[in-house]
Amino acid sequence: MKSNSFIYIFLIPALHFFCNPLFAQNQNNLFSIKEDSLKIQGNLIVNGEFAEQRFRADSHFTRMLVRALQIPHSFDYPFDSLSTISRLYSPDSNFRIFTWQVSKDENIHRRHGAIQMKTTDGVLKLYPLIDRSTLIQNQADTITNNEWWIGAIYYKIVLHTENQKKYYTLLGYDEHNRLSTRKIIEILSFNETKQPVFGAKSFDFSNSVLKNKHQTRYWIEYKKNANASIKYDDESDMLIFDHLISETNEETRPETFVPDGDYEAFKWNKGKWLYIEKPFDFKLEDGQAPVIKPVTESKLPAKKPVKKGN
Repeated sequence: MKSNSFIYIFLIPALHFFCNPLFAQNQNNLFSIKEDSLKIQGNLIVNGEFAEQRFRADSHFTRMLVRALQIPHSFDYPFDSLSTISRLYSPDSNFRIFTWQVSKDENIHRRHGAIQMKTTDGVLKLYPLIDRSTLIQNQADTITNNEWWIGAIYYKIVLHTENQKKYYTLLGYDEHNRLSTRKIIEILSFNETKQPVFGAKSFDFSNSVLKNKHQTRYWIEYKKNANASIKYDDESDMLIFDHLISETNEETRPETFVPDGDYEAFKWNKGKWLYIEKPFDFKLEDGQAPVIKPVTESKLPAKKPVKKGN
């Protein structure tokens, strides 16, 4: 009896101690094998010579990614070598979002993605992102869900909490077509049932008579390869983006828009992104907030001379 007790008290915990690291190592090895296979398909999505090859690789990649994420506690594995897709954790580590793009030609691009939620038991909770961009007519004032997603490749997540509700501002880009590119500001939140919601009436244009007062997302569209940007500055809590002009004086043709060296911005204020026409001179009306400190030159994109039309 004493012998059995000794085994239970001392040997079983010892086995548990030694087996856990071994289990973790085996699991990491499994993830690494999955990642190597995903990397091959991910490269083909971008670099495949023919559209059929790229779309076939995209199909394989999607299925393989889901199978990899079904491995328990996959949320903690970073998949760092998948350089052809975006992998972002939210600032509070509540979720991560995968996004990538497959192109048929210069005019037709399809975005794909998924939101993986963090779970206490390590079981997969995944929301696929279905790109319905071509079917959504009023993209600037529409609230959607993960099955009606306005596709983009996200490169930044900014978190704000207002009235105990979390709002995640996603910055992304969209190749759009052969003539123009878009950078987009998207708002992600989660409803009472923990379902993702894209878009929110979080844009305040009370400082401007020129902007749509009811936008639920915002973007800039500009000439292909014009190098316009939207960046977040954490010191000022601002989204700063290039002011665009038409290089051919055609204000209805975004494919002619280029940066002119000036900037516009949104400042987070009372639960909304307040539009600022001149971000480096801005002060709140009540006079309580200081003038915004200019973003250092290193945080802003280099400017190219604007080519004037004839």
